[in-house]
Amino acid sequence: MKQISYGSKFLLGTFFLILLFSSINAQQTIPNQKPTVSAERIEDTFELSGKLDNPNWQKAEPVELSYEFRPGENVPAKQKTTARILYDNEFIYFGFDCRDTEPEKIRANVSDRDKIFNDDFVIVIFDTYGDYQKAYEFAVNPYGNQGDLLTTSNGGDTSMDYVWYSAANINEHGWTAEIKIPFKSLNFPEKEDHTWALHLSRTIPRESRFQTSWVKVDRNIPSFISQAGLLTGLKNIKSSGSLELLPYLIGQRNGQLTDINDASSKIKFDPLKGRIGAGVKYAPNQGFALEAVVNPDFSQIEADAEQIEINTTFALNYDEKRPFFLTGSDLLQTPIYYSRSINNPLGAGRILGKEGKLSYLLLTAYDRNTVVEIPGEERSNLVSTDMKSLATVGRLRYDFGNESFVGALGLGRNIDNAGNYVFGLDWKYKFWDNWYFSGEGFFSKTKELNNTKVFGNTRKLGKTDFTAAFDGESYTGDGLHLVLSYESRNYEFTTVFNNFSPTFQTYNGLFGQVNQRQLYMEHDFNFYPKNSFIDSWSIAVQGNMQFNYSGLKKEQFLMTRAFFTLKGQTNLRVSYLLVNDENFSGKQFDGINRLMFGANTRLFKELSFYASGQIGKFIYRSSRPEMGSGHNLYAGFTLKPTPRINFSVDYSRANLSSEANGNLLYDGNIYRIVGIYQFTSEIFVRVITQYNTFDKSFNLYPLFSYKLNPFTTFYAGATSSYVDHNEIGLANTTQQYFVKFQYLLGVCAS
Repeated sequence: MKQISYGSKFLLGTFFLILLFSSINAQQTIPNQKPTVSAERIEDTFELSGKLDNPNWQKAEPVELSYEFRPGENVPAKQKTTARILYDNEFIYFGFDCRDTEPEKIRANVSDRDKIFNDDFVIVIFDTYGDYQKAYEFAVNPYGNQGDLLTTSNGGDTSMDYVWYSAANINEHGWTAEIKIPFKSLNFPEKEDHTWALHLSRTIPRESRFQTSWVKVDRNIPSFISQAGLLTGLKNIKSSGSLELLPYLIGQRNGQLTDINDASSKIKFDPLKGRIGAGVKYAPNQGFALEAVVNPDFSQIEADAEQIEINTTFALNYDEKRPFFLTGSDLLQTPIYYSRSINNPLGAGRILGKEGKLSYLLLTAYDRNTVVEIPGEERSNLVSTDMKSLATVGRLRYDFGNESFVGALGLGRNIDNAGNYVFGLDWKYKFWDNWYFSGEGFFSKTKELNNTKVFGNTRKLGKTDFTAAFDGESYTGDGLHLVLSYESRNYEFTTVFNNFSPTFQTYNGLFGQVNQRQLYMEHDFNFYPKNSFIDSWSIAVQGNMQFNYSGLKKEQFLMTRAFFTLKGQTNLRVSYLLVNDENFSGKQFDGINRLMFGANTRLFKELSFYASGQIGKFIYRSSRPEMGSGHNLYAGFTLKPTPRINFSVDYSRANLSSEANGNLLYDGNIYRIVGIYQFTSEIFVRVITQYNTFDKSFNLYPLFSYKLNPFTTFYAGATSSYVDHNEIGLANTTQQYFVKFQYLLGVCAS
């Protein structure tokens, strides 16, 4: 009699567990009550002091943040916090009085934007449309430093920046904070009377990371945004048409070795180069914006942290940091689109709008240096060229409310009588309070360049007759991504199905693996002990099976995981691959077992540690693959001896030896040190150093930064690259000096 595989047993057990835990948790939901607070209208704007000493604050109705929702479960807050809300014709104001019985334990640092979330802070979260699709978040620490995010169901995006104002003050009773947000920085429907979904919260990092709220937060309800209270009283608020201009000026001088093959040769500098450009944004109302950039500066002021690339067969993903591409990113959260594939545009334009429940976006860019990823079953190829291309992105989304939507996405890339076009539909549907069904379906059409000198790799696209080379072929492809999930207080379930044909491609994305049919499942069980050194813990089991289009089983794994949140703001994570079998490059590898772990702690406000890694067996993914034993490790610490000094050290290591003969296959490290002195919240000096032993390269990045706001900035810095030569030691191979100034015109003043 044929035995049932572990994967089949996993599938059979899934449905029993879903029914059992969904029935248990169905009885635990707190009634969906919506507390309400009203904003008080005032006649004139006022400057922020951070002390709540302006008489206008006394006109507002106070609301108390009386519930601790983490780690406690809607228990009385340990510290008293009250908030007040005002508005006038131009701004909405939030004031917080944060009492603290131990003010000497307040954690706060003078920091750059979005670097405050390990401090004490207060945060305002509101959804201006009330459809629970996205929400603005504005946070302030006790020094008045800012953090802002745009939150969707996929989490918070700190790369989004807005123009707003804040101030704070530490006193003998705790601290106070004031926030002032221009209506011009927000999107909201045009109507006479507004009701916004509103969260008011305070985070207090002590022996645990305590979080308080003015409304109860039910862990049995998956969405945090949908549990917001209601902000009323906003009447006749408008954002008149605005015109913003963002010009920039950059000067740079580049140098490199006169003889690239001779490390002892001298650095020769090119003449000083200047570059100017500008962006313009016209928004006649809050539902429509038209933007264009000419000769935009998309340079990276902060260098990407190096990642270990050895033994990887797909291109690495880096976060987007360029402001133009961040706007509207909440509509484009799919790997089918990767904004950094638009590499060096001469110009770009975008239309972005929302009319009722319909959101839309149209973006086009003329790229001067086209980069394309050619996907595959086991590896992809990243093709960098100096060819020109036109990239186009179109997006529609209709929001039904209650986190549900349906949308359409179109992508195009035209390159010299060739191109790639992708059209897709996506959706998310919430039902029975705790269930979500979401997915994406895509169709692609590709007409390759007919130039194998640009890319001549003749690997086959699956079992088709097509090759990866740019040899003028035309083909279509399709892809499907489905997710069914259940989320509750004590139990979570997710199943994912992927189906991507061998010829599916997206020239506007970073989507490397195709020719796959995959089924993934995960069960999570969550526990919240009381009166314990453990705030919460969970155990999980994950299973995966993957086949290619020829029916060959490519991979299967079964993994267990445990996660602990402890006192001392300490998190521990450990996983083990019980089963892990994979077919790679025509060779079957069984028993690829390994242990994975992670830990971080912020026991002291001056010092934090973090570490993660994998230890065990890995496939050496070369042209002659074999089984190896080794590890991947990452560790570091951050030291803040004073509120203005931030010093961090990161260490990455990868090591692998042959299981067959013990020979070392690779071994190397990456060291990264970052030192920051923050003079004020607007001004800092930073030095980044990186050393990579894999290629014996050393990089140095000093930077002076002044930010009046997220868009009015001045930078002066340098980039230095060195290579370690055994004969002469470190040799400077490239050198750059730069200054950059940009100024935002047209935003209302405080």
